[in-house]
Amino acid sequence: MRRFLTLVAILLVLSGCSRTPPEQALRRTIAQMQTAIEERDASTLADGVAQDFIGPDGMDRKAAQRLAAVVFLQNKQVGVTLGPLDIKLQPGGATVRCTAAMTGGDSALLPTSGEIYDVTMQWRQDGDDWELVSAEWEPKL
Repeated sequence: MRRFLTLVAILLVLSGCSRTPPEQALRRTIAQMQTAIEERDASTLADGVAQDFIGPDGMDRKAAQRLAAVVFLQNKQVGVTLGPLDIKLQPGGATVRCTAAMTGGDSALLPTSGEIYDVTMQWRQDGDDWELVSAEWEPKL
């Protein structure tokens, strides 16, 4: 009985020590933000953006939220398709590069507008949580 209780105690301790691997947690966060864009959910999208976020031309977090709100108001349907994520982990953070195809419009069948961007993002890690610290995007076409 003593061995059994020791084994149970060890298993409980080990189960409490498990953490999601950093890259897997980051990919999950990016997927959640992608879903938030497609669902036009500005609140969930903002949850992943750092308070000290910096975007193109000095865009801050508030300006990024306003940009998302305008896009969501102008488009009943919003789509985002990410190319393969090139993730480079560093202590406490990561750089992610990818191509993003953004579409929008009022029809569920075909988008009325679209653009492809080269995107570079800087992320900061806090435990299993990741937050977007900066982003740059350039039209590809």
